[in-house]
Amino acid sequence: MRKIIFFLILFFSKELPAQTKADACTTLSKINALVKEFHYKPKPINDSLSVYVYNHFLKALDERNVLFLESEINSLKKHKYKLDDYSNTLNCRFLNEFYTTYQKAVSRQTAIIESIKKEKFSLSSTEMMSSSKKVMPYLKTEEELKKYYKKRMLFDVLNEIAQSSSNKNSLISVFSSISETSKQKIFDDYTCEANEFDLTTEAFYDLYFNVYCSYFDPHTEFFSTNEKSNFLSSISSDNYTLGIGLSIKEKNNLTIDEILPGSPAYFSEKIELGDQVIKIKSKEEEYAVNCFNFEKITKILSSSQYKSIVVTLKKKSGEVYNANLYKQVMRDYQNSVYSYILEKDNQRTGYIKIPSFYSTLENGQTNVSNDVALEIAKLKEDKITGLIIDLENNGGGSMEEAVFLCGLFMNTSYLAQVVSKAHKKEIVGNQKPKNSYSGPIIILINGFSASASEFFANVMQDYNLALIVGTKSLGKATIQEIVPLPNEKDQFLKLTIGEFYRVTGKTNQYSGITPDIEIPSLFDDQMHRENGYATAIKNDKIENIVDTNKFPMNKKQKQAILEYKQKSKNNIELQKNIRLKAAFNHFFTFQPFTIPMQFSAVFNLNKLNKFSKEWKEIETFSKTQYPFNVSNTSNDKQKIENSTYLKSLNSTKIKNLKNNFRVFESIKIIANLK
Repeated sequence: MRKIIFFLILFFSKELPAQTKADACTTLSKINALVKEFHYKPKPINDSLSVYVYNHFLKALDERNVLFLESEINSLKKHKYKLDDYSNTLNCRFLNEFYTTYQKAVSRQTAIIESIKKEKFSLSSTEMMSSSKKVMPYLKTEEELKKYYKKRMLFDVLNEIAQSSSNKNSLISVFSSISETSKQKIFDDYTCEANEFDLTTEAFYDLYFNVYCSYFDPHTEFFSTNEKSNFLSSISSDNYTLGIGLSIKEKNNLTIDEILPGSPAYFSEKIELGDQVIKIKSKEEEYAVNCFNFEKITKILSSSQYKSIVVTLKKKSGEVYNANLYKQVMRDYQNSVYSYILEKDNQRTGYIKIPSFYSTLENGQTNVSNDVALEIAKLKEDKITGLIIDLENNGGGSMEEAVFLCGLFMNTSYLAQVVSKAHKKEIVGNQKPKNSYSGPIIILINGFSASASEFFANVMQDYNLALIVGTKSLGKATIQEIVPLPNEKDQFLKLTIGEFYRVTGKTNQYSGITPDIEIPSLFDDQMHRENGYATAIKNDKIENIVDTNKFPMNKKQKQAILEYKQKSKNNIELQKNIRLKAAFNHFFTFQPFTIPMQFSAVFNLNKLNKFSKEWKEIETFSKTQYPFNVSNTSNDKQKIENSTYLKSLNSTKIKNLKNNFRVFESIKIIANLK
């Protein structure tokens, strides 16, 4: 049996100039070559690719059909069935035409917004505002576009006012005094939106490459060096940081609302909570804080490519000062494993949260499997009698770590199967069996539990080592590898190279994992799963390698499932959850409307959607504190007590835990497994 280790090939370099059209063709050619050689299920480059890329690229550029005119689209249509030919013949002149047309449309939109802002703007109109499920057709003239924007801006101004209070008479009495502020805010929002449409040539090409890659499957992506670094940081518990948390206030202000102890910001000895960020400078790039620069500022603050940064801040007193900061690698406590003891009816249940399957790749100094082992040891010292492993909202990460994590709970030799290109099949074996915990286990999943999370849950479910509780998972069982484009130092492809199958021969790809006990979530139907992607690889089956009938559920597991289902109709909180989920879905169900552009009509529409009895019930239900106690392990108490930051973070985590209905129900279920 071969040892399977999935790895990422990494290279680093300085950023290079923007691409030329010839470079774009070269990039496409290299993408095609890599896909053809390594993709798990490569598709032919033909008219199907052309139609898909043409349609989805236009949608990516202009999702609501509010930029281009009908004549411009008609002019571009000649390329609809030729993009595959252009790619094969290295002819990228079409991209120049697309970009020129796009720039013209963006400039036109900006001019329209500015002209509306300069004109007299009435806050009432006899015109009607309508909504429709159908995408708005491209308009024919610039005058029609201007009319559309003016109507939309008026609706948004009236809606902004309507949302500020549930008291209609009160708003009417102060309408004239608050309308100017609301109007200015909406005008600023539209100006910022127009600015966001303005793409550089490089950003435009990168967008095209990503749409092109998505034709092969949703997880094959084109990465620049910065995008690759950000992706890897998302699966690491240690990242380069300044140690500041920022919140966006009114007028697009960035304000310091968190300072991490021991961080560069902490040791500056001048930065304080509430200080306002005025501008950012790094690598001779300087940006004032405003809506036009948010994307660039976010890039500088989050990317490991920018380490030395000068931050200009303003104190509440009005004092303006500079802070010269250098990012350092620090623990990301928000993305690290943590544990608690949950107590109810004299039962002590261990709880471990795994936010992602991080590893020592990129800046990581620790990994999930080792951290979970440490938390289990702490919980066992405190005499827990059951364990809840929370994988809700865990989008995955290192598959190698998922394999190692399985070893903490089982000695069985086989974990899964992996199929790569040309139907080559290999067995994934148990690499590090340790038997860290063998008591009753519940694994919590939801629609955002994906990839490595699903791998671990699959294995535990196949061998009946845990009950899977929650809602159906995302449905991603494909494997990706990051590879550099040949002879390129700043271009990478995250490429789908294979798929995991369970030891039963089944796969959760596309369909997701079905829980043993389903506990609905208010937001479950709003979670975008794998089967919502047009190019997702479909579900299938291969031969099994283990007869899982030899690993049946024990009596207590079967009884717990049966008892929960039998009691569900009399479970008041569960039935309320089910009822409010249906009500919540109502707010996301498209409701066509046609109303006059007047405040009273907009307010009534807003009240219908927001200030209903069901909406208030949903808000109350989401804040419910359930009757169980949450405490830190004996090992963690002193460390948390000595840190103001950790105490604050701990308080938030405990509050969120006590708000979690599925955790509360899991505590009751696990009591029946003991």
